Amino acid sequence: MSAYQPAKLMRLHFSEHHRYKGKLLYEAIVEKCLELKIAGTTVLRGFEGFGEKAQIHRSHLFTHELPIIVTVVDSTENIERLALVVEEMMDTGLIAISDVQIKRVHKSRALPSFDKSPAPG
Repeated sequence: MSAYQPAKLMRLHFSEHHRYKGKLLYEAIVEKCLELKIAGTTVLRGFEGFGEKAQIHRSHLFTHELPIIVTVVDSTENIERLALVVEEMMDTGLIAISDVQIKRVHKSRALPSFDKSPAPG
């Protein structure tokens, strides 16, 4: 059994309408992660939330201001490098970085075989 490895978890919190150079901020961040060869990232859209202004963010008929969380797990060096870039990209929001233990799981699974013979009958 392989051991867990130390890593960093970065979570970015902001609203879905936030933009960077005309593009949705979360899309720009994902593209920047690809460019910087970050191990991976996931964008999550919340149903409701609030931040430092205690203003509730939720979907309404005419406006969409749902909370977005971008998660990134990578080495300390890569997260530190990304943090500098992301901080410049964000106007408002929260950047949280935590120590985590990670283990990649890759289990090979046999694909089901399908009998290609004609069905009886």
